Amino acid sequence: MTAPFTHELLRWYDANRADLPWRRHPSPYQVWLAEIMLQQTQVETVIPYYGRFLTAFPTIADLAAADLARVLKLWEGLGYYSRARHLHRAAQIVVAEHGGALPSAPSDLIKLPGIGRYTAGAISSIAFGCSAPVLDGNLIRIFARLQDLPDDVSAHTTRERLWDLAAEWLPTERAGDYNQALMELGQRVCRPKTPDCPACPLSAHCRAFQNGTQSLRPLRRKRAAIPHYDVCAGLIRDEQDRLLIARRPLDGLLGGLWEFPGGKRESQESLAECLRRELREELAIAVEVGELFTVVDHAFTHFKITLHAFECRYLGALPPYDEPQALEALDWAWAREDTLDDYTFGKADRLVIAALRERRNLLL
Repeated sequence: MTAPFTHELLRWYDANRADLPWRRHPSPYQVWLAEIMLQQTQVETVIPYYGRFLTAFPTIADLAAADLARVLKLWEGLGYYSRARHLHRAAQIVVAEHGGALPSAPSDLIKLPGIGRYTAGAISSIAFGCSAPVLDGNLIRIFARLQDLPDDVSAHTTRERLWDLAAEWLPTERAGDYNQALMELGQRVCRPKTPDCPACPLSAHCRAFQNGTQSLRPLRRKRAAIPHYDVCAGLIRDEQDRLLIARRPLDGLLGGLWEFPGGKRESQESLAECLRRELREELAIAVEVGELFTVVDHAFTHFKITLHAFECRYLGALPPYDEPQALEALDWAWAREDTLDDYTFGKADRLVIAALRERRNLLL
């Protein structure tokens, strides 16, 4: 049984669909790239990155052959860098195991790194026209309002019922357009806090609108308080005034990105003690911790940090070494301030770099 509102939804979509670059020439690679970039990122932010990425890597084979450092550099500022690492690895698998052609079935797509149940359905339906359901935050919100669902949508059983509904309501024709129409409706009309119900093509089918409960749907359990951590970083200079930077391990947060070395403060530890300990453990070096240079606040998905960046004097490597060691880092390097753009940094470290440049400009 297809959705009772399919005709109204597709008519609205045909008249109101946004002119997005990945909709103009929707090759499987372009749809895949767009869907990965759009995960937890707004359309307006994605568009310039999408264009630059396609220019640099016009085909899956080009992406597969690229150096990961270049991929991460083009991704810099888009956030959630595991998406870039997974995209790069998945491209290599597609070239090696699928002849460079992205598979069309959700069951094959979901085996690739970085592609989950939703993304597999989106690629399959939009790029290949398959009847594959999707369920993201927009569709959850729309379905919960259409059904006036009083259940917690974050619960596994409720989420599975919504997946079943997504599959049940999916039309046999224009499945890709139907899925995109629901996504766009959720972004533009059936918004989280301010739904524009009078402009909604589905209002006649919406139980929450009829019952006046649209602002109460979807129901979610209250989130736990977001933890906060103090983090220290060292601006460590050698005799040539170069800065020591370290590359984070690939399998962790911000994997493969560069940073000013340091780490999270432990309980009962001063900021200076934290920095000295982290540098011993991470790079096997000793420093003299100097003045606090800048403080940066940054929020990740599940926690927040305050980054304290200290000026440090390099005292040398710890015995038996005569240079820093990549003990808990993927790599390290000495870099001049004017070459830092050659490396890919996360948001907090880029703010530190901006402060360094502001100080340099003031001194000129």
